[in-house]
Amino acid sequence: VQLQASGGGLVQAGGSLRLSCTASGTIFSIGAMGWYRQAPGKGRELVASVIADDEPNYADSVKGRFTISRDNAKNTVWLQMNTLKPEDTAVYYCHTRHIVTDRGYDYEFWGHGTQVTVSS
Repeated sequence: VQLQASGGGLVQAGGSLRLSCTASGTIFSIGAMGWYRQAPGKGRELVASVIADDEPNYADSVKGRFTISRDNAKNTVWLQMNTLKPEDTAVYYCHTRHIVTDRGYDYEFWGHGTQVTVSS
């Protein structure tokens, strides 16, 4: 399984960006899909995740500003980020958990990060 993420970039505070991530391979099911981020000098933290059609889970710092959505048929997850703040600056990582493929079960996969920079 490979996770291909895109959509990062440089934006001014108050602006918007949309991240997308598609899992490729012979995939039968994915439990959770989501996004983590890591700012310089800090640990990696959960931004948002969604399990199948359940209610999404968001970090308190992004609630009301970010929206995660998912297309199970396309194995794709998006993160719409509005009203961006300089503190949102980080490398954002796509993440999947509980994946069943033609090779069996895997606990999780991480995508390569995409940089999001918010200028003040």
